[in-house]
Amino acid sequence: MMQEYINGLLEKGERIDGRKFDDYRKIKIETGVSKNAEGSARVIMGDTEVMVGVKMDVGEPYFDSQDAGVLITGAELLPLSSEDFELGPPGTKAVELARVIDRGIRESGCIDMKKLCIKKKEKVWMIFIDIYTINDGGNLIDASALAVLAALKDTKFPVYDEKNERVDYGNLDKKSLPLIKLPLACTLYKIGGKTLIDVNSEEEKVIDARLTVTMTEKEIHAMQKGGDGVLRVEEIDEMIKLAEEKIKKLMGLLK
Repeated sequence: MMQEYINGLLEKGERIDGRKFDDYRKIKIETGVSKNAEGSARVIMGDTEVMVGVKMDVGEPYFDSQDAGVLITGAELLPLSSEDFELGPPGTKAVELARVIDRGIRESGCIDMKKLCIKKKEKVWMIFIDIYTINDGGNLIDASALAVLAALKDTKFPVYDEKNERVDYGNLDKKSLPLIKLPLACTLYKIGGKTLIDVNSEEEKVIDARLTVTMTEKEIHAMQKGGDGVLRVEEIDEMIKLAEEKIKKLMGLLK
């Protein structure tokens, strides 16, 4: 019934909440929301709310990148945010969310990981990004990507005592993360042959397919297709053009 109702509205050029097909819901960004994190942010996108914390530590580098820092991204879909989420190990949706965000950061070269090296082959800064869903009102990917970038911009290094090899948590340096660029995600959703931006929870349940495009203002760094439906080449081209337009506007919220 809901799918028929939504499709009927879309055929008339309408959406459940009255928005245009290419409109985002109202977006609010707050930073510094956690006193125990080195960086943090909350993003509210309509009824969707996501919090992100960034923690930093000193550890050993990966074997294949011994002069670069380490990045680890995780997502926890809290049961309080949706009746569809349960306690326990991360499910498929949580893993996908973390991977899409992580890939966008890595592939874009968002962070200058070389500058996180303290001593080659021995010690580097490690960045831990934790995504927490507070309320799933649809389109968690875009809300999470925006929150992660806001939290990274908010992050300061904790003071590191090299002599005693100890991180002084709670005592933050003035130095920020070496951010080179800001890759944001825009997810395009296909429902009944129509392309929508920022679906709400009702729309998300009836999508045919989706395409998440992670890019800076001019360059695509990653794409992720979801849903069982097929996307034609011409549809993908149109989605990319729309994503480019919308990401320019999202960039304005971060700056």
